[in-house]
Amino acid sequence: MLSPERLALPDYEYLAQRHVLTYMEDAVCQLLENKEDISQYGVARFFTEYFNSVCQGTHILFREFSFIQATPHNRASFLRAFWKCFRTVGKNGDLLTMREYHCLLQLLCPDFPLELTQKAARIVLMDDAMDCLMSFSDFLFAFQIQFYYSEFLESVAAIYQDLLAGKNPNTVIVPTSSSGQHRQRPPLGEASLLEGVEASLFSQCLENLCDRHKYSCPPPALVKEVLSNVQRLTFYGFLVALSKHHGINQALGALPDKGDLMHDPAMDEELERLLAQIPGLVNSATANPEAGCLPSRTPPRVGSPWRPLHHARKVEAESDGSTEETDESET
Repeated sequence: MLSPERLALPDYEYLAQRHVLTYMEDAVCQLLENKEDISQYGVARFFTEYFNSVCQGTHILFREFSFIQATPHNRASFLRAFWKCFRTVGKNGDLLTMREYHCLLQLLCPDFPLELTQKAARIVLMDDAMDCLMSFSDFLFAFQIQFYYSEFLESVAAIYQDLLAGKNPNTVIVPTSSSGQHRQRPPLGEASLLEGVEASLFSQCLENLCDRHKYSCPPPALVKEVLSNVQRLTFYGFLVALSKHHGINQALGALPDKGDLMHDPAMDEELERLLAQIPGLVNSATANPEAGCLPSRTPPRVGSPWRPLHHARKVEAESDGSTEETDESET
């Protein structure tokens, strides 16, 4: 039975909204790259398993950054994969630096840009040094806002800077994605931190931005709710409020509530089942329970079903470099 959303939209609009062409193009590219291997079990099976992986959200594992950020579904899938793979960090109460979190991100996406990790860390650390330690939950929810809404936040940063300069909000120029990527964020100077901008004026500008923004943005009603609770605010104060807002996290739908972040019974059961199949591991964990709870610095990787073997070796080589950097930072 078709959903009401599907019935309300013409075919071409529905396909565009779901980015079906993006996945078809990617599937064909992978088919051509692996045609010798795929010929052994057939094209029909390949497309079936490819789109099953898209539905399950595993299609983004170990893929290039350009693909990971290509669609909202890809971004949500990457957030969910990062949480599931490394939630042991939070479960054990470990605190990591920005560069260590970046190493974890590179285990899933070898070319993940450092700049995005830095921006997410800045939401948590504010004016603290960038080498300060962060909890997994604080970083994860800040990273969710920065990664999923990156183009929207670049436009918000431009509006904030214009308001600080005293420009009329009706003449604010919203940058395109290409120009916004290189625009610097508002400085964390003392004046900016203490004064900020008038929340009602900022809210008016963001309401207009949400109406015409072609990229993903938080629900306008929830953005208005965030801004209605204060008279003035800073840019990073706004980002912190977004990252901690329960409704925005629910609307995005990639992560559970903060209280449930460390609980995933199905995943725990599956992990215990897999560990039980590894000879000698269960006995050693039983003999030393604390060691059994420690997260691995190089967690096992489950390869994407349709990436060639030479690609997997390349990923491992690049990831090993990142792991060495993390280890050095600990010593």
